Amino acid sequence: MTQINEIEKFRIPLGGQEIELQQIDFAEGGMSMLRIRIREGKRFTIFDIDPVTAGQWADAMKNWAESVNGK
Repeated sequence: MTQINEIEKFRIPLGGQEIELQQIDFAEGGMSMLRIRIREGKRFTIFDIDPVTAGQWADAMKNWAESVNGK
């Protein structure tokens, strides 16, 4: 049976989109993925990404945030 565990949920202040991060553990194959759900009104965008891609995405976002915040 596939397990879904909520990691984080927050709302973007300017656009009002709701972001939800979940860990998806698939029973068959034992693979874990990060599910990113973006809700804009009634519309959903969903990404299921592997740990390597999640790390690359996190690094890129952190680098960008630091560059615009002058750190």
